[in-house]
Formats: sequence, structure tokens, C-alpha cells
Amino acid sequence: MSLLALGINHKTAPVKIREQLSFAADTIMDALQDLVAQDAVDEAVILSTCNRTELYCQLNCSNDDTEQATQALILWLKTHHDLIDTDISQYLYLHPNKEAVKHLLRVASGLDSLVLGEPQILGQLKSAFSVAKESNAIGQFLNKLFQHTFSCAKQVRTDTAIGASPVSVAFASVSLAKQIFSNFKDHTALLIGAGETIELVARHLHESSIGRIIIANRTLEKAHTLAQEFNGYAISLSEIPSHLAEADIVISSTGSQLPILGKGTVEAAIKTRKHAPIFMVDIAVPRDIEEQVGDLEDVFLYTVDNLKEIIDEGLKSRQEAALKAEEIIDVEVSHFMGWLRSLNSISTMCLYREQSESIRQEVLENAKKQLSSGKDVELVLNDLTRQLMNKLIHKPCVQIKQAGKDGRNELVDAAIELFELQTDDQ
Repeated sequence: MSLLALGINHKTAPVKIREQLSFAADTIMDALQDLVAQDAVDEAVILSTCNRTELYCQLNCSNDDTEQATQALILWLKTHHDLIDTDISQYLYLHPNKEAVKHLLRVASGLDSLVLGEPQILGQLKSAFSVAKESNAIGQFLNKLFQHTFSCAKQVRTDTAIGASPVSVAFASVSLAKQIFSNFKDHTALLIGAGETIELVARHLHESSIGRIIIANRTLEKAHTLAQEFNGYAISLSEIPSHLAEADIVISSTGSQLPILGKGTVEAAIKTRKHAPIFMVDIAVPRDIEEQVGDLEDVFLYTVDNLKEIIDEGLKSRQEAALKAEEIIDVEVSHFMGWLRSLNSISTMCLYREQSESIRQEVLENAKKQLSSGKDVELVLNDLTRQLMNKLIHKPCVQIKQAGKDGRNELVDAAIELFELQTDDQ
């Protein structure tokens, strides 16, 4: 039995290659069933995100045959994506056994992510595991591995600050807003733009239980699509002056070459709000919010330059937390490998129990015959226990004696430890 993690990610492959090797969500169940139908594969999980595609497989071959199984998996991956004539070997990484366990734990804990410590990957892993279970591609081995992985990732999140500090402008913006508004449920956020950064801001706000989200964009349809995902409300850029007074938080990131919000518009909104404060973050370059807006009372305006210091400090904090996380992962890898090694002893213990049970049955049948012939019960019991003891210790004693003759002292020492024997030296 062998474990193999095979894949590509943002570090090893450009987006052009990652796109070609990604799995659409509605195809993964069929892909899993095809994968576990391969001769070398017993169990499998497929993880496919924008930054990585990975196969986690429990193989039914010995470590000596792993190379052949690996080549079969690579061929399967290429065939599945119609890339049979494409050389993808330069982009792939392979992690066998212990290395695979450590890689999975690092991925789940956010240590292998594009953004150090990001939490989304854990949810994506849980979804991948769920789909694999639904596809009957999971057995005892990967079930144990992934449950252990989720537990480890939770411990990393609990015992370190790996995800606490902001390391993106989206996260930093929301973190700053929390310092001004303690209860997000009572507040409204106006997001200007509908690109990737604003989507991340919306996600962070939504996860922080913001009361209401308004999304303004030049293309109203795109604003509607994003707003719908976060139970928000979409407006056009021209409608901003009518809604600005509703917003406690304004975060803007567009590609406009001219400011979207001027001092006069914001000043009017402040009067309507009766000077209730507005927190504003202008992530755009060139700026979306006129610089003079920052001169207004009751406005807290930050630019992307103001956020840089927060992000740098957050990254430093996460890097320090990552060192502690690596220590936790090393311990948890050791625990899992210990469980894996214990599987090898289970079959031995079962054989020993079967052998002992056979001896017990043999001695018991002999005792029953003696009792049925009228032999004294006490004599029968003494005979039974003597026979049972002799039969149980006969083979171990023969083997220990032979080991002594052959100079195999390590086997003699193992017997002392196994049977917890007290020697003259102790």
C-alpha cells in the first residue's frame, strides 16, 4: 500500500497550463470513478481550484512498484484532458507517502497558498473530500488521512495567528473598518466596482456579517451578478449620490481614469447623515475618490499606500505564525505515519489471536473428553491449564532459544520487551 500526491499549482505552472488540467465541478464525480477504476488505484480525491489541481491516491502496490503506478496516473491525467501529446512533466510535482501527508497538511493549513494562511482552501478540500465520498472513491485510508488533515488545520488556526493578520488590500480594508465599527450587523457598505478585489472585499464583509451591501458599477448587470451572491443591492455609478448617505463604509476599486467621488458629493452625504462618520478606502490607481475628501470632518479616508504598512505587518505576522504551524504539522505527520505503521501489525495480531484460539479450542475439547470419562474435575483443570501454557509458549521459546544460538541478540531483547520480562540485570 502506498500514498501518492500528484499535481500542479501556481508555483509550478502558469495559468495557461493550470486551465488545461483543471476539472470542472460537474465532471469530478465521473473523473473519480474512472480514476479508481485504474488498476493501481484503490482510493482517490481530486482537488481542483484556480491555483492548483491535485490527485491524492491510495495505491494498491508496494513502494517498489510506485514508479510504474505514477506513470500510469500521469498518463490518465493527460488522457482525461486530451493532452496525450503534451509534455506536462516539467510542471508536475510528486509526493509519495510521508511527503504526501505533509503536503496535504500544509495545503489545508494555508501554508502552500498564493496568499499565506488564506482559509478558503480548507473549505475547498472539504468539498473535494465530500465529492469523493459521494463517488465511492474513499475507503479507510483516505478517510483517516483527510479527517486527520481537517483536525490538524483546525489546530493550526486555533493555536497560531496564521489567518489573523491582513495580507491583502481587501482583507486590510475590512480589518480597518472593524476598528471603526464594532458591530457590522448595524451598518451598510457601498462597494464601487465589480472586479476581483471588490469581490474579495464583499466576501470578507459578508463573512463578517455586514448588515447590508450595495454594489455600484458602470455595468449594472455585472453589479447585479456580484450583489446576488452576497444578498446585496446593485446600482449604477450615476446612482451613487442618491445612496451615498446610506453607507457607513465605502470601498472603491475601479479602472476609471477620473475620480468617481468628489468632495462636494461626499460633503452632501455627510450633511444628510447628520455627521455620522463614513469610513472610506480608495484602492484604485488612479484614485476613485478625490484627495480633498480626506479633509472633511467625519470622513476616514485611506488609500492603497496607507494599507501597505498594514499589509507588510500582517505578512510578517503570518510568516512568524507559519513557523509554529510547520512545527504542528511535523508532529501531526508523525502521528499519522504512526497510525499507518500500526496497520502492518494488525494482521500479525489477528494471526496470533487465531493461532491462540485454535490452541484454546484443542485443549478445551481434550478437557471435555476427560470430564465425560469421569476424571476428577480438579485434575482436569490442572491438566488443561498446563497444556494451554505449554502450547502457547512452546514456539516462542523454541525461537528465542534458536536466536540465542545464532547470536541474534536483538530478537532476544525484543522478546524481553514484548513479554515484559524482568531479567537479572533489572
